[in-house]
Amino acid sequence: MGIPVVYLVDDESVVRDALAWLLRSRRLLSEGFGHAEAFEAFLATRDLTAWPDAPSCLLLDVRMPGTSGLVLFERLVERGLTTALPVIFLTGHGDVPTAVAAVKRGAFDFVEKPFSDNALVDRVVQALEVSGQAIVRRRARLAVQRALAELTDREREVMERVVAGLANKLIADALDISVRTVEVHRARLFEKMNVRSAVELANLLREQAP
Repeated sequence: MGIPVVYLVDDESVVRDALAWLLRSRRLLSEGFGHAEAFEAFLATRDLTAWPDAPSCLLLDVRMPGTSGLVLFERLVERGLTTALPVIFLTGHGDVPTAVAAVKRGAFDFVEKPFSDNALVDRVVQALEVSGQAIVRRRARLAVQRALAELTDREREVMERVVAGLANKLIADALDISVRTVEVHRARLFEKMNVRSAVELANLLREQAP
């Protein structure tokens, strides 16, 4: 997994610079954007099915000219990005109720300006950990999806019945094939799916369910 990155979206350059310095003091890389549109332009250059590919989080100002932080956040939610890209809102006192509502919508947290440097970076570190865990889960899901795509039609038929708990003899009868053929398909199925038992296979498929 790549080096963690903290994305900063705030229209005040002095705030971005201060945050970048603070993060560097804790050996964290950051990338700044002066407005939401610039960050969205950056996203347009990425394959969002596999991004972020390194632990990441977003420090996002609530109020900005043009597209507000809240609107950008909603767009990220719609794209399903906020699981692997936790969002921490930077808010003024008057925006706290709005930020609380955003947390209920899935934002990781909000930090009120002026903020405690250590407390903010501690939350960033926690967000990066959450991001890393989400990336691992996403990669595991993609690996399973690729494995499923490689199954033959017959292997899929056997898999459905294995997961349903049928014995090889019953699967053979249902598909009008020999028990030996079922055993061969079952072995290939387990190998492709990288499992050792029907229970393990069932659990793996259950984890793929939305």
